[in-house]
Amino acid sequence: MTSYLDHAASSPPRPEARAALARALDAANASATHLAGQDARAVVEEAREDVAAALGCSPHEVVFTSGGTEADNLAVKGVVWAARERTRGVPHLVTTGVEHPAVLDAARWLAARGDAELTVVAPRRDGRVEVERVLDAVRPETALVSVMAANNELGAVNDVVTLAAALRERGVALHTDAVQAVATLDVDVARWGVDALALSAHKFGGPQGVGVAMLRRGLGVVPLSHGGGQDRGVRSGTFSVGLDAACAAALTAAVAERAAVRDRLHGWTDRLAGAVVALPGVTRSGPTAPEHRLASHLHLLLEGVDPTALALTLDLAGVAASSGAACGAGAATASPVLEACGLGGTPLRLSLGWSTTAAEVDHAIGVLTAVLPALRAGAAPADALRAVRTVPGTVGA
Repeated sequence: MTSYLDHAASSPPRPEARAALARALDAANASATHLAGQDARAVVEEAREDVAAALGCSPHEVVFTSGGTEADNLAVKGVVWAARERTRGVPHLVTTGVEHPAVLDAARWLAARGDAELTVVAPRRDGRVEVERVLDAVRPETALVSVMAANNELGAVNDVVTLAAALRERGVALHTDAVQAVATLDVDVARWGVDALALSAHKFGGPQGVGVAMLRRGLGVVPLSHGGGQDRGVRSGTFSVGLDAACAAALTAAVAERAAVRDRLHGWTDRLAGAVVALPGVTRSGPTAPEHRLASHLHLLLEGVDPTALALTLDLAGVAASSGAACGAGAATASPVLEACGLGGTPLRLSLGWSTTAAEVDHAIGVLTAVLPALRAGAAPADALRAVRTVPGTVGA
């Protein structure tokens, strides 16, 4: 069998998302004035209302994007540019060393152009970001702080509620990348108090190619692109009717079963950790307290294991996992997140999701407990795979 344990990279589409996409495949242009166009527009607006209900915000604050990367860029660049236009000065931007590249690279790009002054706050060793350290970086000219709700590699959860309240007193906007968080954390814009938030549908059972930018009403945002201004004047381009509908359907389903999924995944990631961390040279990274880590993520650091051999062996043994984050165009480079946290070793991220089964977890435990000692002892992938085949229930057993 195959254990798909890479939901942090992409989670399989939910039935609700598939059905919503299929229903809207023949949709007309949602900006057309004829009846077919208005029917398509109604689908988009219903999807917007469903997303708003799931997030606890107004439909007028929901903008559909092509994914989390665009949503992050729209918030980070758009808010900074708006502040620059408003003040005619160079705004200050604060972010952290563990952000997704869509945030960190965008922030560095702005700084390199002279569009912003940038402060990058260092994380704790477990990947969490201390609120006080972020607040210490804030200046009078700070226009935006961007701190992710949960880290995509270590699964570390940040206290955005406390941070948002403190920033509100200082008149500073807070953007949070909630791409990894929304599948298992109770994301509530009203309770969190954030000013901007990014989601990507394929992380919670929607299709690839669509996401959400929540932009608080009244928040100044300069568009990334110009054209027809179709989506609230902030994003131009023809509405992706089917993708928007599928995104909303997946989010609604994810929120409905989130508590049950969270409880299930906490048990399974702890079970995986208990079996694998007992092996020599294996440590669990990220926060130790359950409330400070995502239920879906298990991040391991391996001593004396070649990352290429590990990836090849796991793939052949039927375990789909990641050695880091699936957002680097396939480049085998050191993780900036681990470097920022001062962590070393070969990383292995196991991420579970809504469709994960107990059988997949059992299979992964069997494979990992056979493979890791063999690879650490210097076995080639073919030899390590032979060790796997002696484990009942695994490939070739």
